[in-house]
Amino acid sequence: MSDDIHIRKEGRAGRITLARPKALNALSYEMCGAIEAALENWRDDDAVALVLIDAEGDRAFCAGGDIQQLYDTGRAGDFAYGRRFWADEYRLNAMIARYPKPYVALMQGFVMGGGVGISCHGSHRVVCESTQVAMPECGIGLVPDVGGSLILARAPGRLGEYLGTTGARMGPDDAVYAGFADTYVPKLKWDDLRAALLEGGDPEVIGRFADTPPDGALRARQAEIDAHFGGEGLQDIVNALRADGGDFAEDALKALGRGSPLSMACTVEIVHRLRGPGADIGRALGLEYRFTWRAMEEGDFLEGIRAAIIDKDRKPNWQHALGALPGVAVSRMLMPLGPNALNLEEERA
Repeated sequence: MSDDIHIRKEGRAGRITLARPKALNALSYEMCGAIEAALENWRDDDAVALVLIDAEGDRAFCAGGDIQQLYDTGRAGDFAYGRRFWADEYRLNAMIARYPKPYVALMQGFVMGGGVGISCHGSHRVVCESTQVAMPECGIGLVPDVGGSLILARAPGRLGEYLGTTGARMGPDDAVYAGFADTYVPKLKWDDLRAALLEGGDPEVIGRFADTPPDGALRARQAEIDAHFGGEGLQDIVNALRADGGDFAEDALKALGRGSPLSMACTVEIVHRLRGPGADIGRALGLEYRFTWRAMEEGDFLEGIRAAIIDKDRKPNWQHALGALPGVAVSRMLMPLGPNALNLEEERA
């Protein structure tokens, strides 16, 4: 077993602990595979009543995927590695969303990107005072993925468009309100909570430790968000914000100014397509995969990673300027993939 992740059975639980605190528990390809294998093994194991996933360190549950190898292979012209990585990661996300046993996630600190995918699809999602949940993928030329687009689409009002395009961070109250978490338990109670879960294998004990989180910002901003982020496309949102001139609109425009216009426009479109009773995790992941399959070759992903992670100049040269995105660009990125479409039933490579 890799030192980056600890997987074992303890008490009545199957336990998964991310163990890369210095790297903010960034999720590697190997870690995804280990989690998937464990979940397969525990599915029919009567000794495992629930799955408990947590992480070492105070700063992060998981701040995202380990994208260095994605960048290196993409820059070398190898787009197959990234496509295979995303397909396998998305199958893990679907497995968690559909898992037949309780799946309890303890989410401290940063919970972003790939971290959302291995926690926020679980049946019982616990946050504490340090929790900061976000889907900041537009800032690196991707779209909110790992099934996060489905949670965004189900968020109240137009929160999905707002959170997905701006990458705004949610504290514990905001995360519960937006549908990314279920229960607030102060961090000081987590050791006792773990012990109770391991001993009884019953997630209902979480309620014994639950408390009321400090007030977040989203509830109070709901009406303002709905008014500005309700347009048909990204340009409608930008126009509404520019016409306002208030503090909220100014802050939102600054956030939109940092993201890839192509990614943000596709995010709005994906959220719109997933809004309604017919959408499920498979539909969400399939739409996301249409984008990520093309992200290196046709999108802004490699430039986004260069600016944010490699050179750290924070000056990405996006393909399109905000307000100058061709209408066909979104359609091209989200066209069906035909034989390359995501297949959630395939075995890992």
